[in-house]
Amino acid sequence: MCGIVGYVGKPPVVGTVLDALSRLEYRGYDSAGIAVFNGRGIEVRKRVGKLKELIASLNTQPLEGQAAVGHTRWATHGEPSERNAHPHLDCRGELALVHNGIVENYAELKARLLGQGHRFRSQTDTEVIAHLVEEHAKRLPLAEAFRSALKELRGSYALCLIAKRDPTHLHGARAGSPLIVGLGRGEAFLASDVPAVLARTRRVIYLNEQEVVELSTSGVKLTTLNGTPVARKPSTVSWDLSAAQKEGYDHFMLKEIFEQPSAVERTLYNRLDAAKGQIAFDHRTRAFLSRLSSREKFVIIACGTAYHAGLVGGYMLEELAKIPVDVDLASEFRYRAPMLDRDTTVIAITQSGETADTLAGVRLAKEQGAKVLAICNVMGSSIPREADAVLYTHAGPEIAVASTKAYTSQLTVLYLLTLSLAKRRGLVKPARLRELLTTLGRLPRLIERSLAAEPAIKRIARRYARARNFYYLGRRYNFPSALEGALKLKEICPRIHAEGYAAGEMKHGPISLIRNGWPVVFLATDSTVYEKVVSNIEEVRARKGECLLIASEGNRAIRRHADALITVPKTEELFSPILIAAPLQLLAYHIARLNGCDIDQPPNLAKSVTVE
Repeated sequence: MCGIVGYVGKPPVVGTVLDALSRLEYRGYDSAGIAVFNGRGIEVRKRVGKLKELIASLNTQPLEGQAAVGHTRWATHGEPSERNAHPHLDCRGELALVHNGIVENYAELKARLLGQGHRFRSQTDTEVIAHLVEEHAKRLPLAEAFRSALKELRGSYALCLIAKRDPTHLHGARAGSPLIVGLGRGEAFLASDVPAVLARTRRVIYLNEQEVVELSTSGVKLTTLNGTPVARKPSTVSWDLSAAQKEGYDHFMLKEIFEQPSAVERTLYNRLDAAKGQIAFDHRTRAFLSRLSSREKFVIIACGTAYHAGLVGGYMLEELAKIPVDVDLASEFRYRAPMLDRDTTVIAITQSGETADTLAGVRLAKEQGAKVLAICNVMGSSIPREADAVLYTHAGPEIAVASTKAYTSQLTVLYLLTLSLAKRRGLVKPARLRELLTTLGRLPRLIERSLAAEPAIKRIARRYARARNFYYLGRRYNFPSALEGALKLKEICPRIHAEGYAAGEMKHGPISLIRNGWPVVFLATDSTVYEKVVSNIEEVRARKGECLLIASEGNRAIRRHADALITVPKTEELFSPILIAAPLQLLAYHIARLNGCDIDQPPNLAKSVTVE
């Protein structure tokens, strides 16, 4: 959730930290703060609201020093306020700490520390950690005191600490929340995500669970929580800085919508040979797939948009590969006592690879003897490291809170996986396979054609921007698309209530709400259930609802049912969700923009949910 940065290196230290925080603001924007060692002691500046409020304060009253930690907050414990903003200090103001995560046993720790004479200034769980390190440091060297304090914590954390007694070093640790080390020339970073450091270095070390790092400009000391040394070479990040910049677009979301053709193309690259009817995966994935039994069942777990991709995957895997599939919300999966065994593969879908509920589901699956296949966008993140095999998407960094290109890249990987398994099982004839793979290879160009509908979508958005309720309806492969379309609008335009439904379920209750002028978005592309969708459209029209239809190009008959119409390229029903995605995203984007919403950073949301 929260964005954290620590830096030691070249001046201007504060400017470097602020620049890094600006690339993490998608992780939280309730408040922001920075702590700097200025040569005499630690100075702290905090502000409620977005990072720009902190920057304005620092422009008026500058800070500078040798090392700093900074934070952008997504509130968990304590309302957004200056006293609850990070960094948090110990009693004497000689330790400053920033935190991403939740300390589950903070109340009992706080009661003990209060009894020992510690004074607390905030309502947060995080401040407990600063005082706990202070208490241990009364009798131990700082690095050892830090590790001893961590052993008392229950919950999740990514931490970065600076201390007056050791101002040339940063101390960091992770358990359940992501943390990376960035290594530059004469400088070093701790950060909660890669975009923070891309302007200065691509050499990073990903911390594993229960690891602690001591960092300076001269080197990295990585250990376990018990102090055992850990050797790990840096990885080189393939993303460049432009991927984390707007590059002329008004919003990251709009940029990322239009990056979808290239993201899908990168995800297909070196994996697809349509002419030969072949799909190629890496050796680890090939070996994993070869071990699947004839009795194999799949359980797909994911959250939010990734869950909707998983629903589409469930349809296609059952239909084409004839593998039984359950699709679960990761946040519910481990609480329903799932029945897993060695003939079960859990497919974990995640953009960040750090989603707390999905990671917990992966660990439960492994405890019960199931295999785990990850679909992920971030190399080196937690879920790929814990999985038996990984299918990476290659969407590049996604900065906007609302997921767009990550979703369509996840669908692309699911197409590859499904068709590969169908071929392995002899369930698709060679000619039909080549036909499907040829269409799969054309998806980047077909998505470009879907994006060409933007002028029409802008006009439709103006027509419906004042509406305060929307339904999104679809059937079969596009029931998940209805859920995803509604989610996009809810995420970025909180003034509007939107719900996605299976179209056939409307008559079982929700249709009672339809009133004159109520917008209903129907996903009515060519499919095996097209006629049934048309019947659902007529049910809404009979109740004076406004029917906004997304249909296949060339379908003239649909026009008489439409109050507004968007068309997408005609394709196999299997591939229609990926072509419908961009118009749904653009519709939400332009409605939100007309409503004056904060599109990239909608209130109460954060990009990566790393706490339960």
